[in-house]
Amino acid sequence: MDTNTEGFLSNPTQWKRPEDILKLQRLRRKEKALQNRITAPARAPPGSKSADDPIGASRFEGSTKRKNPFSRNVENSAKRLKDDVNSEFAAGGEETIFELLTKVQQPEVPQIDAPLQPKPLEPRFMQQQHPPCPVEQTIPQYMEEIPKTSKLPPIHWSVKSKMRIICRSAIPGTTLKTNQEASGLTSFVRCIDPKESTTGLDISPGARFYQATLYWQHPYLPWFTLFPRNSRNNHKQSPLDESVRSVLAKEWVTSFRNLFQLVRARQCPYFYVCANTFTVLFRAAGIGGRVETHALLTPTSRGMRAALKQEEIEFSMPLKKTNATTSTEKSEQMNRSAESGLGNSSFSNSSEEQSQSAIGGNEETTNQLSDEDEDDDDMDSEQWLESLGVDAAEIRKISDNHSKKQQLRECGGDYSDQSLVFIEGPECQAFFNFLLNAKSTIAKVGRLAGVPPTLLAPVSFVGATLRTLQTRSTKIRMDGQDYHSTELQGVVLPHVLPYLTDLLCEGRDNYSITLATVPSTAGLCEASRKLINDLDKENDESAQADPVFGKENLSDCGLNKRIVENMCRATKDSVFDTERLLFSLDAGGFSWS
Repeated sequence: MDTNTEGFLSNPTQWKRPEDILKLQRLRRKEKALQNRITAPARAPPGSKSADDPIGASRFEGSTKRKNPFSRNVENSAKRLKDDVNSEFAAGGEETIFELLTKVQQPEVPQIDAPLQPKPLEPRFMQQQHPPCPVEQTIPQYMEEIPKTSKLPPIHWSVKSKMRIICRSAIPGTTLKTNQEASGLTSFVRCIDPKESTTGLDISPGARFYQATLYWQHPYLPWFTLFPRNSRNNHKQSPLDESVRSVLAKEWVTSFRNLFQLVRARQCPYFYVCANTFTVLFRAAGIGGRVETHALLTPTSRGMRAALKQEEIEFSMPLKKTNATTSTEKSEQMNRSAESGLGNSSFSNSSEEQSQSAIGGNEETTNQLSDEDEDDDDMDSEQWLESLGVDAAEIRKISDNHSKKQQLRECGGDYSDQSLVFIEGPECQAFFNFLLNAKSTIAKVGRLAGVPPTLLAPVSFVGATLRTLQTRSTKIRMDGQDYHSTELQGVVLPHVLPYLTDLLCEGRDNYSITLATVPSTAGLCEASRKLINDLDKENDESAQADPVFGKENLSDCGLNKRIVENMCRATKDSVFDTERLLFSLDAGGFSWS
């Protein structure tokens, strides 16, 4: 038995009688009532019953509901009661009341068990236990690619179908005078910059606005909608006769050849070839930082890529998606091996290797060895199966399943932006001949059977028809203010937006431009950005042209110097598939999304 317990039992003077315990309980209730009176936050208003009888009010307010003596105590309640009784036994009642009157009462705060804080790790263990979040790593890089403001608007290489301009001040070009329309037409046809020329042409904003809405097209059949091409817009039209088809095909060959020669001679910055199933963008040397004439074809299929390889046309696929866990060199090797089964295998190896080297990846020897090793593995596997006694039918079945899987892997990105093909340098001439002789260029069935692809260009060429965008102006009211809205509908080529922004910025007013992209041409802008980023990462000066060099060589391309300089830039903010463009005087430039 404990020594304290033995001393307590041996000394009868320390024993408490029931009468003493009841007195202590009554004293504790009085102390609690006194404590409630002292700590009361506010007094009752004068005239009330509680104000007249404060003692009675405090008695009823301080009283609590009597507990059931036969109920089971909650956890640790007996221990707390024992501690309270012992403390009351140790101190007399008068001392306890004196302490309550003298000490300052503190508000009771509920005790909440706070979670234990782990001990901070040493800096040398932080890198191992908590690796950096991948999202935090990608956000700063993404913000650097898209600047908040820029002094020059971006170039969009995807064709737009609609453009809407909203500005507080009146937008010129809606109601033109005779002199303004004639001067704008003359300036566009003769490729004259009204701001820098000394001719007697009208240089008013209306004339310059009309000049920005013109473009050249071939062929032009008013009863057909030739861009964008779909059966819904031409469902009421009957197919053309055979004699008409032959005449259109002959004229189209002449126009296409003339336009391609203009691009090679740097007399035309770019042009589009819009067929029923694909779109081609030809660009002159210097545009987008490329030193040679190049072309972008989208979308493509496995059969079209096989036809290009059979004609020994080298190309690359900059938007082809690969496994993120592999390195860049290995991903390029996978892209080439995925196409190795199409057409001539010896050509496919060399063609895609050289095309990849044009954008900075030159691994010809490595990929040839890998393809040869893959062929040897296939032969060894067949011989190994034969040595095991497997039937020829089973071996054929296994090879067929392998070829089907390979075909599905190769056709996974067909008819999408991933299938975009990039052709550069001397291969453009071979690609031009391919389009002239390919049977898939002109459709044989459908509403547009026999109609050659549509040629769109910012400068004139043989057989071209001068077209203009449809303009409609209205007034709108937003947030209690009046705005002028102008909508342009038709074929909005990349040179139209820089023309209009240059004109609208002279008004010294904020404005916004909203554009609608033709879905089949969205990959052209994305591929242009990818090629510029690849040049920046590789720092290949031989494959990147100086903007000043490109601007001087394209001085006679038909566009003004400011637009040509913007098209020759090869920076991260030079190309973007803009959906909304904002100009703010306070920000000092453009912002887009």
